[in-house]
Amino acid sequence: MVGTYDAIVVGGGHNGLVAAAYLARSGLRTVVCEAREVVGGAAVTERPWGPDYQVTSLSYVVSLLAPGLVRDLGLERHGYKVHPQGPYFVPYAGGGYLQLPDDPARRRAEIAKLSARDADAAGRWDAWMRDLASVLGPLLSVIPPKLGSHRPGDLADQARLVWRLRGLDQRRVADATRLFTMSIADLLDEFFESPELQGVLSVSGVIGTWAGPRSPGTAYVMAHHHVGDVGDGRLGGRGVPECGMGRVSQALAAAAAPFGAEVRTAAPVHRISTANGRATGVVLDGGEELRADVVVVATHPKIAFLRLLGRADLPADFVTDIQRWKTRSGVVKINLAVDRLPEFVDRPGFDPEVHGGTIVLAESLDEVEAGFQDAVTGRPSARPFADICIPSVFDRTLCPEGQHIVSMFTQWVPQEWAGEPMDAELEAHADRVVARFEAVAPGFTSSVLHRQVIGPWRMEHEYGLIGGNIFHGELSPSQLFHTRPAAGYADYRTPVHGLYQAGSATHGGGGVTGIPGRNVVRQIRRDLRAARWRTRLRLGRPSPR
Repeated sequence: MVGTYDAIVVGGGHNGLVAAAYLARSGLRTVVCEAREVVGGAAVTERPWGPDYQVTSLSYVVSLLAPGLVRDLGLERHGYKVHPQGPYFVPYAGGGYLQLPDDPARRRAEIAKLSARDADAAGRWDAWMRDLASVLGPLLSVIPPKLGSHRPGDLADQARLVWRLRGLDQRRVADATRLFTMSIADLLDEFFESPELQGVLSVSGVIGTWAGPRSPGTAYVMAHHHVGDVGDGRLGGRGVPECGMGRVSQALAAAAAPFGAEVRTAAPVHRISTANGRATGVVLDGGEELRADVVVVATHPKIAFLRLLGRADLPADFVTDIQRWKTRSGVVKINLAVDRLPEFVDRPGFDPEVHGGTIVLAESLDEVEAGFQDAVTGRPSARPFADICIPSVFDRTLCPEGQHIVSMFTQWVPQEWAGEPMDAELEAHADRVVARFEAVAPGFTSSVLHRQVIGPWRMEHEYGLIGGNIFHGELSPSQLFHTRPAAGYADYRTPVHGLYQAGSATHGGGGVTGIPGRNVVRQIRRDLRAARWRTRLRLGRPSPR
């Protein structure tokens, strides 16, 4: 069987669906080939405990999905709805807690309980973060130029980037440079002194990555998570989507359909077809062939370029870059169904800012660093940190009345655990996390009705996250901007003409952003226009205005 399209998208994760929607919106007959039975990749809602429960298995909050993209595709017409999440709440096993409300005056008062100096510094930190977002936010949406190339078109792209940055003074350039290279620990030392405040703020610098808070580059990871908003204008805002993250993916698929895009699930791609250095389509596992002059691959780069393509189709240095691509992880996702909300020792009763916020188990920066060092030496963290939300506080469709869903994003386990299931060891890790929660909310353990534990091996083999890395590749200084995922190919093109990339390992990826999916279509349209100009010039016809 042979099907003919204008564009084929390999991988139905959120970036693949965004790309398909924009391609179809541009008038290209587009098909998405997704290997699993459902779209979404890591942004998926599943039912591990039967039909009464909807659980966001992996990715669990929205923060960087651009409001402009939501408007472009009309996602709200297709069920996209996000409940803004409340502030950080950090309970301590020895008593007390830290809460960081959105209101500056209240936040200052909370921090002053730990340190008057830190309370004074909080305003400077907020101002610094806002200024940083004004620099980094727009940069996330640009197509990286080929830095170092001397081709006229590439030089023009480099000049455009310089022009975009013309408003930066020497101080802001220096701050941005420091951010990309320094650790979150060193950055926090410049502002704050209390171990408790440093502890909770350091989590944003290491979440999802194979690095401790004292590792260079983790300051940028923190910034990456705090430069967007969920449409409420709040910097660094996070939100819980109605019906789980799967509803985000379903809304994207539904938005693509009216433009004419076809979404095929249970359609794993066996190989990407090429001829004379050009992509010609794909062949599915069952032998069905789909042809198109444009192919967009939105999977992990090691899958795209080391499995679906032959090495002979790619330059040796490009293959080497992909082989060296760092995609380690020590993440374990724990999902629970409980028969009641947790009751905190020092904050009893229901509080929408607490139960509807982000509950963090991390008592100090040193504790977070020690957890990473445990994993580096081959041991699971003795005191794993956890970033926790309870989405059922906002959305009562997720579970039966009187029950709640608790989502725990935890670290670290050894990166070697991506090589085998490690089921018993993962259950023991989950026991340690639940025990930490029990210490600050007695009775929590007995409230657990169901438990799901997903480690790196399962993330790789079920969801395509090689090494269990949620970003398709670490957000380290060597893997950002013009080197993401390979030198000379951060502009969403690949060494194969007509083959493009738009996974989370490309610039703007890392989190549910949709930026790679939108940017790749900008690049495709640009290339198609250039091809039409060349054709008209060869035929001696005037080009369209």
